[in-house]
Amino acid sequence: METAASSLALRPLFFSPFSSSQKKNPSFSLLFIHRCTVSCSQVARIYVTHLSSPLQYMGKSNTTPKTRCHVFEKNHTSQGSCNSSFRAMNPLEIIFFHYNLNFKRFQSNLIQKARVLKAAGCRGKLKQKALVGFVRMVVGLVFVMAISFTVNTAPSYALTEENLLFLEAWRVVDRAYYDKSFNGQSWFRYRETALKNEPMNTREETYAAIKKMLSTLDDPFTRFLEPDKFKNLRSGTKAAITGVGLSFAYPRVLDGPDQGFVVVSSNPDGPADKAGIAAGDIILAIDDVSTKNMDIYDAADRLQGKEGSSVDLTIRKGSDIKHVTVKRETVTRNPVKSTLCEIPGAGKESSRVGYIKLTTFNQNASAAVREAIDKLRNDNVKAFILDLRNNSGGLFPQGIEIAKIWLEKGVIVYICDSRGVRDIYEADGGNTVAASEPLVVLVNKGTASASEILAGALKDNKRAVLYGEPTFGKGKIQSVFELSDGSGLAVTVARYETPAHTDIDKVGIIPDHPLPMPFPMDEEGFCGCLRDLTAPCNLNPAQLFAKL
Repeated sequence: METAASSLALRPLFFSPFSSSQKKNPSFSLLFIHRCTVSCSQVARIYVTHLSSPLQYMGKSNTTPKTRCHVFEKNHTSQGSCNSSFRAMNPLEIIFFHYNLNFKRFQSNLIQKARVLKAAGCRGKLKQKALVGFVRMVVGLVFVMAISFTVNTAPSYALTEENLLFLEAWRVVDRAYYDKSFNGQSWFRYRETALKNEPMNTREETYAAIKKMLSTLDDPFTRFLEPDKFKNLRSGTKAAITGVGLSFAYPRVLDGPDQGFVVVSSNPDGPADKAGIAAGDIILAIDDVSTKNMDIYDAADRLQGKEGSSVDLTIRKGSDIKHVTVKRETVTRNPVKSTLCEIPGAGKESSRVGYIKLTTFNQNASAAVREAIDKLRNDNVKAFILDLRNNSGGLFPQGIEIAKIWLEKGVIVYICDSRGVRDIYEADGGNTVAASEPLVVLVNKGTASASEILAGALKDNKRAVLYGEPTFGKGKIQSVFELSDGSGLAVTVARYETPAHTDIDKVGIIPDHPLPMPFPMDEEGFCGCLRDLTAPCNLNPAQLFAKL
């Protein structure tokens, strides 16, 4: 028969995260279990378990996690609750709390059980097992103290206001930038390295650090904007702006022969247009300052100024270089001009043609197009011409809304990032105004950005026939983000594909037919080409509106 002495077992277990009864509810707990078995099979077990995870109260003040104390014995279980009042603890403090609490409980119960065992004659292994338990507990305490020392000696960085502004810019790019490889670099590692190594003691140094960070993306369209430049950029989408009336962009090949800014379009009858500056010209210098390494927003800022003041431009037109002085004016950016073209002798379906010239995608663009369509319908037009030549784009949402005006249904554009299609814009018929009349769209190399989205949607859905020349080829979309100090970021948030999944970046949209050259840019000249059968620019209306 088994004796009481031979059946004695004392087994302290340290840092067991879950008891068998807790696996269904794995909240953080630290258990210290000891079991003393005697001949009468009495089992005593004491442990302390937190009822909630430390993540739920860590860092909060005046928090008192409740503990529950259990005592199990043969044929009897008593349960009571005990409160341990202590401040909010971090995980290591919680470990020490439990360790200290259970050590005292172990010590007290060990003395109590020793008395029971002594009375029962269990002396043989009591001293040996108690010593083993005590040694294990000391080793565990040393281990926890070592962990605490390692954590507490880890370096910490106090973030300054300038650091926080840098991090704000970093987060904008981290969340919004379309290329999640960030030009093949670890974006998180760059953040840590910059915070350690880049000087950010003044606002100017912080701005320089942000610009340096963005330059690693090798994306000329993702740029930092100081507060004044950010304000100027926002004003560019409004109805009027004081400047020379130019839209321009970086050259398609940044290291190519065209070191300067490429003119996308000149506002009709604007100062630059009157000076003979046209799409495709290269701006080499502004007020004798070379544009070779100039920021595009700096160039825009230099071209704007007081009404009546002048700016000197160095322009390359083909192989010729010329210097022109342009006087700044308040350029009214009415996005739409429309007129009725009556064509004698044309077929019944196209004898009255509504001509709509859309010059920009500002805040008023879609409403102005709707108004023009309603006005021309009152004149009983049978077909429409939408002129997007020299329209350099503008607000992306306006491009989508105008596409919905002409499309009853169909995909307008696919929005993509480095991993593929992430969003689809479609027409559902809810905003359709003119989905049935024949439609011709005119494009040229000054047609860019939102204009290309609109032209591509109408072409690929076979809603319109395109005439002209290949478009500019800007297949990326930028969004503007304001930072807390009034500065901002222009970030490439996506690239886009046409409904036929064509990536037009640096390629452009290829029209269905060319236009006769030269071809007038204004509405009256265009209508004259339709009327005059002997004019070099004449287009047969029946062929003009022929479906593919």
